[in-house]
Amino acid sequence: MAGRGSPDGTVAGRYRISAELGRGGMGRVWRAYDPMLDRDVALKEIVLPSGMSADERGRALLRIRREARAAARLNHAGIVRVHDIVEHAGSPMIVMEYLDGRSLREVIDMQGPLPLDRAVALGAAVLAALRHAHAAGVVHRDLKPDNIMVTADGRIVLTDFGIARVLGEHTPVTVPGTIIGTPAFMAPELIEGKAPTPAADLWSLGATLYAAVEGHPPFEGGSITELCLAILLHQAPPARNARELTAVLDGLMVKDPAQRATAAWTEDRLAHLAHRAAETTVTESSRP
Repeated sequence: MAGRGSPDGTVAGRYRISAELGRGGMGRVWRAYDPMLDRDVALKEIVLPSGMSADERGRALLRIRREARAAARLNHAGIVRVHDIVEHAGSPMIVMEYLDGRSLREVIDMQGPLPLDRAVALGAAVLAALRHAHAAGVVHRDLKPDNIMVTADGRIVLTDFGIARVLGEHTPVTVPGTIIGTPAFMAPELIEGKAPTPAADLWSLGATLYAAVEGHPPFEGGSITELCLAILLHQAPPARNARELTAVLDGLMVKDPAQRATAAWTEDRLAHLAHRAAETTVTESSRP
């Protein structure tokens, strides 16, 4: 960061960089300190495609600002809070709430697939956040284990709301290493280039829950093209560890968005599974 125009490690004359938290197709995330409000923040540095013209770049920056403002209006414990948007060394940077925890992908990599009760609880938390965002007219567009944070105090928090949807307008999903990342958790209609809708987020929720209980995405391929074709043309292999969650996964990963499970149906099913899990726990704990 210091080599990109901030010799003192400061962004926008305010945010002091302390460490890199991670990087991906959309850019890098930094931990920083905000002395004005005496708090740590996360800075999401967004890297725009190098082939964009100056006019395209200007329009993309305007859309990113618009989407960041929309995300900042979301007020839900399950959605990362957006504090500010600044520009640094020609790249937009989103100033967000700093979350002390690990991504769901890191949790799966370190601990293995989630037990069913934990996957159900995670699904319910993510769905509640999605429903809040959808009611406000915001579609996530890039829901996947990397964008779900599990904090040290047990919060389940979605990150990167809205930004991928804007950048995706300029980026073919079939190009490896592009700004929106792997399509492994994308709904078929997004791979076909159709506009993102709440139903697309529900597909991604299903694919994410599949990965949570199986340890890997529902669709895989030797190349991005093979992966996209598998999502478009084939059914996911049965999830061996899903058990009672199978109906939810099957309902969410219906290829036709018009026939896909609704958020209300999914919420009811997850609540039912959580209730059954709680009853089982009580019964087992009462045995001598």
